[in-house]
Amino acid sequence: MAHGLDRRPLRAALTIAALTATAACSAPGSNTGTTGPDAGAAPATAATCGTGPVTLKAYFETGFPLPRSLSDEFTKQYPNVTWDIREDQFAVITQNAPRVLADDPPDLMRLPQVSELVKDGLLKNLDGYAQTSGWDTWPASQLQQMRVGANGERGEGPLYAMGLNFSMTGLFYNKKLAAQIGMTQPPATLAELDTVLQKAKDAGIMPINQFNGGATGGLAFPLQNLMAAYGEAGPINDWIFQKSGATINTPANLQATQHLERWIKAGYFADDINSQDYAAMMSRFIGGQSLFIFNGDWESGNLDKQMAGNAGFLLMPPAQAGGKRAAMSAPLTFGIGSKAKNADCAAFFLNWTATNEKARDISVTVGGSHPMGPADAYMPAVQEGTVTASTLAAGATIGTDNGAMDFIANATGAIYAKSWTPELQKLVAGQQNPDGLLSTVQKDYESQVKN
Repeated sequence: MAHGLDRRPLRAALTIAALTATAACSAPGSNTGTTGPDAGAAPATAATCGTGPVTLKAYFETGFPLPRSLSDEFTKQYPNVTWDIREDQFAVITQNAPRVLADDPPDLMRLPQVSELVKDGLLKNLDGYAQTSGWDTWPASQLQQMRVGANGERGEGPLYAMGLNFSMTGLFYNKKLAAQIGMTQPPATLAELDTVLQKAKDAGIMPINQFNGGATGGLAFPLQNLMAAYGEAGPINDWIFQKSGATINTPANLQATQHLERWIKAGYFADDINSQDYAAMMSRFIGGQSLFIFNGDWESGNLDKQMAGNAGFLLMPPAQAGGKRAAMSAPLTFGIGSKAKNADCAAFFLNWTATNEKARDISVTVGGSHPMGPADAYMPAVQEGTVTASTLAAGATIGTDNGAMDFIANATGAIYAKSWTPELQKLVAGQQNPDGLLSTVQKDYESQVKN
């Protein structure tokens, strides 16, 4: 938290609105009358860690402090539980998930995508825990993205995962650099954002620093935000959820990809974008080397510490003034392996993260995002003027505008590493065009969904 500012809670309306942000334009699903790969809903099972020694085996994502902060606090409150934690980058987890869950299943695992894992019977059906722990009384939209039906489509059916919190993406900006080019308030339209980017370049300031190196195409962040500016969230969610007939290759998404290409050709990204990783992006932004980065609210607490008072956050502006806002907004998804040895304790931990006051404090101050849980659950006081306050307030806007989207990289287990990343890297290198990019990704998607 920045020093010297009053500490006041955000208005309850903001917290409730963001917590109930819908994940798609369709109605939330339920688990009534559905069957999955595990032949129906799991029996109602009490989530407990008992009193004897338990070692929870976990597979976390590198570079994100929230899971470890929560696990440390959990052990303080439940000393009989210790942790055996493995960490990898998101792209590595994406590639490893099926093998790890089949051969050496952790009790708790960060999940990049769930449909294929459910189809292969690698994730535990959590409906029993939902019943005994009361998750089915929470706002249904919180759990929608983690439901998978018998046909493999997400959004309805049994529950196969849970979130540590509900995250959201947008643009972080350096307030001092913004002031240098006369940006006194967030751009209200995409055209205004374009003007700001050009002013930054003309002033010798790097407009956007974005990771796009290795196996993780970070240009998917601005691309999806541009898709949100040009089109509706619903069709994008339909594609991610593998709805029948859905396509990413739409006129609106072509406009978005063409806009991204214009940014690339205009020099609004660093020259070494295709070799830059996530850590380098964050280091450069914190060091004052770029005006913007596209990233998620999981960095809010970090930026409040590293750039106290000098970092701001804004949602992607719409193409037309007054248009509704949309953003990548999804649970920080974790699942329990179908063969996990300590499934009851892992489920107890997931329930604790959403209902324990100290855990909810950590979710906000470390994770920068709204916790999961009941709409009327405790919310910690948040210091006004901080990045965290800005991201929480932005979440309320997304909830009001019904603009929450899952990440386009989560459409299939292979789409991020094998399609989005290489095609975006080719776009930067001038080896791909917008139409070819979307056509290739759609073709890869169709082949992966059919398998």
